[in-house]
Order: sequence, then structure tokens, then C-alpha cells
Amino acid sequence: MSVKSGDEQKTASDDKENVTILAIESSCDETAVAVVRNGRTVLSNIISSQIALHTVFGGVVPEIASRKHVEKINYCVRAALKEASLTLNDIDAIAVTYGPGLVGALLVGVSEAKALSFATGKPLVGVHHIEGHICANYIENKDLEPPFVCLVASGGHSHLCIVKDYGEYEIIGQTRDDAAGEAFDKVARAIGLGYPGGPKVDKAAKEGNPDAISFPQAKIPDAQYDFSFSGLKSAVLNYLNQAEMKGQEVNTNDVAASFQKAVVSVLTEHAIKAAKEYGYDKLAIAGGVASNSGLREALEKACAENGIRFYKPSPILCTDNAAMIGAAGYYEYKKGVRHGMDLNAVPNLPLGDRERRFHVNSQK
Repeated sequence: MSVKSGDEQKTASDDKENVTILAIESSCDETAVAVVRNGRTVLSNIISSQIALHTVFGGVVPEIASRKHVEKINYCVRAALKEASLTLNDIDAIAVTYGPGLVGALLVGVSEAKALSFATGKPLVGVHHIEGHICANYIENKDLEPPFVCLVASGGHSHLCIVKDYGEYEIIGQTRDDAAGEAFDKVARAIGLGYPGGPKVDKAAKEGNPDAISFPQAKIPDAQYDFSFSGLKSAVLNYLNQAEMKGQEVNTNDVAASFQKAVVSVLTEHAIKAAKEYGYDKLAIAGGVASNSGLREALEKACAENGIRFYKPSPILCTDNAAMIGAAGYYEYKKGVRHGMDLNAVPNLPLGDRERRFHVNSQK
């Protein structure tokens, strides 16, 4: 993203009403650093992706990801400051993702943020990764304010939550097993598309018939807003195995389209139902799967039909990035959240009380 000019280039010392955040994100396989002003203006957004490195392994290798973060983190900090035409003296606080995510990867970002905070005396603000994804909506939708319903769908998370206020979330639905993005990756691998699965299934689905195969759409009787994609994934694998045993040719594009339709239908149905039953006329999406063209089109159509305003970040802000962490960090900073040098990585950091209870119960 290009650097801003004019009044937006003033430093915090020139205009005390401005809060400029240096944000760091390293929860998985993107090393990202951004400079964000007042939670909604991105002065720089640097992303060093490791996709090519992990593709050969068919998925993210945690130790390799951590080592690459170590190699790239200082470069990304310098690049973000340079693109924003600022120095560390112009920064008001350091925000960093401290969970959830891969523990080794998180530790690199947290260590960098603590070092910068210690060296400069700037406040340190830990940010929840999923809160970052939700706050990505504020960057391009200047009119969006809480409360609203948000569907978070990514490789590790599928949440349906009510954003009651900045930094205040109520989880009303979540996955019981595989997350939506995880299912995309597994199905992509099964039909020979490889890694990363989400974009490749989306591309293949455009060439296929979504009604060619009827795959199941799981519903949870005792939790109408929860998700389950494990059965759908198994149904795809069973279809492929049966076709192989019978010597039948498999149309990869049709499988991709039919699978994607099943995922999109469930996500859309749950999100629209939640917005209507809880009485909200605003619905936002977030997370890597939120860049899926089928999901974006289905939700946009459903929202228009139900009188709901629909908000979506650009695809670059759906995948892991530091601009979203800067947006979330700003609202945490304004609330007075500060962390000390004892801030640590929390790989299973929950979002809201309901998620915490679910994790506790699932570990018994």
C-alpha cells in the first residue's frame, strides 16, 4: 500500500490526536510488519510470504516457518518504517500478535516487539490474531462501527461472533472439528491441487459444476450456529476412493465446485440467520477463507436479499498481515491495554468465554 501524504504524514508529536502503531504479525508463515495510524489509515504494510517455501512440503512446517521469521523480521521492520517515511521516534506503540498460532512463529514476533519496546520505551500492546482479522474490516470501511455480526473463517478458525464493541466479542458459533480453511487444504491435497488449498479450490471451482455432486452439510442440533466440516471432508475422500475402486474418471473441477458449494452454503446460512435472529443489520467477514470468491458472492447476494449491510476486506487484508494487527492494536491501546516484558506467546489463546469453555471441554 502506498504511503500517504499531506496531513497524514504528520508525526504523533505534530498532532497528539494521532496514534501511530508499528504492528508485527508472525503467527504462521507470513512475516509481516505495518504502520497504522488511528486504527484505519495504513501507512505501510509489508508482507514476506513463505508460500513457495512450504509448497514442496504440502503445508506449513512450523520449524522452517520460525527460522524464516528470524531471517526476515528485522528487514520487514525497516521496510515498513521506510515506506511510511517514519522512524521509531514517530511511533506511539508497538503492537504484536501473541496468539493464537504456531508457538515458535509467534515467539519471533513477540521477541522482536519486546526488544523494540524495551529499546525505545514505547508501550507494548499484545493483540489477539482473530481480533486482528475482524479489525481488518475497519481499514477499508470507514463507516463500520460496532455492533455487528462477523463471520471469521480461516485455516485454523471458523467463528461466528457478535462484535459488541471494539475489543468485545461474543462467540455464538464455532467449529467442532476442522476449520473451513483446513477442510479446503485437505480436499485440495486429496484431488491433487496441492498447497495452498483455498485459492486453488476457488480457481478450480470456477470451471466446475457445483451441482455435480451432492456433499453433506452438517448441522449441530444442540448448537445451531456451530460448524462441522470433518464429515464433509470425509465425504469427499469417500467419493474419490469409490471412484478409484470403480475405475471412474474424476472431474477435479466438479469436485472442487461441489465441495466449495457445501462449505459456502453452511457459512452463509449460519451468518445470515445469526444476523436476523440477533437483530443486526451489519455483517462482516474476516480471515483467509473470506477471500474466497464463492463465499463473498453468496454473502453479498444473501445480505442484499435480507436488507443487511455487507462488509468485506480486500483479499490482501483477509490473509495474514500486520495492518490488521495495527488496527486492533490501536483500539486496545486506546482502552489502556499495556503489556510488560513478560508477554509470552499463547498458541491456543481463546477469543471470548464460550471458546474457552469449548477448548476446556474438548481436552477432557
